[in-house]
Amino acid sequence: MKKNLFILFALGLGIIACTDSTNVQPGGSANVSETPVLPATPYDYSLSLPEGAQISGNFFDSDFDPKFAGLKPTDNGATLGRVLFYDKNLSLNNTVACGTCHHQDKAFADGKRFSEGFEGRLTTRNSMAIVNPITQNNLFWDSRSKSITDLSLKPVQNHIEMGMENIGDLVTKLQNVPYYRTLFRSAFGSEEINEQKISRALAEFVGSITSNRAKIDLANSGEIKDAFTALEQKGKELFDSERAKCGSCHGGSTMSAQDGPNDPYGDGGGSFGGAFVDMQGATNIGLDLVYKDNGVGNGRFKIPTLRNVALTAPYMHDGRFETLEEVVEHYSSGIKPHKSLDPKFKDAHGNVVQMNLNGVEKKALVAFLHTLTDTEMTTNPKWSDPF
Repeated sequence: MKKNLFILFALGLGIIACTDSTNVQPGGSANVSETPVLPATPYDYSLSLPEGAQISGNFFDSDFDPKFAGLKPTDNGATLGRVLFYDKNLSLNNTVACGTCHHQDKAFADGKRFSEGFEGRLTTRNSMAIVNPITQNNLFWDSRSKSITDLSLKPVQNHIEMGMENIGDLVTKLQNVPYYRTLFRSAFGSEEINEQKISRALAEFVGSITSNRAKIDLANSGEIKDAFTALEQKGKELFDSERAKCGSCHGGSTMSAQDGPNDPYGDGGGSFGGAFVDMQGATNIGLDLVYKDNGVGNGRFKIPTLRNVALTAPYMHDGRFETLEEVVEHYSSGIKPHKSLDPKFKDAHGNVVQMNLNGVEKKALVAFLHTLTDTEMTTNPKWSDPF
């Protein structure tokens, strides 16, 4: 049975009639039994980055559409991207959306060790959180993407995650979803739907997800005086210390890999045979002696941001640690002497240097990591599910 549904779209678009169809046919038919509920005026998607943070120079670069390079999120583009991000029509059988594995209340992580794809099969890596991605130069656990425009459709096409391997089929599918006509027109000036526009809109939405209102930000700006407890302050000092070296990987106000062209985990990060190589924002932290998953190579994985880390358990590329306490214990006593272990975890003789934290120090580090939680990011309606 069909019935007319009416929705007042954002952007002064008026009333649009949509058809309700609950039939799901793998590989083709769209499921428009739900329509997105959007505000009459689009949300403001201008960027609010942590103090001192820089936008990645190649964030919106795209090999297939260079004209998108260097642009920032727009309100209409990010609105379209928001709908695409949460729309299960992007999966082969209308069961999974990007937002299925990236939950706002978990800083856009999943809360599971591995995520369930469109056919119920599990992914092979933990779903990474999405926090300030517009500042990052390497994306995915294996750093295989350098821009969100490049990254955005890879999960959609993945044979386990969303299964829409032929993007042409996705374009055809979305052309038959009535609510996209006006959304694409508002974002791009035309109702035409193509791969580049889908990728760009998703990139605008994902790129707009920023965090700069955690307790540490309010303390650094002076908005809250004496913000840290004694235990949190002790943890902060330990985090920044030469002994712990946490800040040497999770650096700057973004608490993420310093992987720009001249940074320690970027193009100037490692010298082999007299030539500098791109470290791709990744390193080996001694999780295993022998890795089943080698990441970028030799057990090296992208260094993730620590912002909102208290919300993103389980941890590591394979979700092996369920708590922050377990993560801290790894650095305190569990680093394995892998041949490609990051040099900062070795002494002059190549032996592993454990942090050997006492009980109070472990608690202090965990307490400090909780000061990186930004509940404004995890509750802001502009990043929420519109369906």
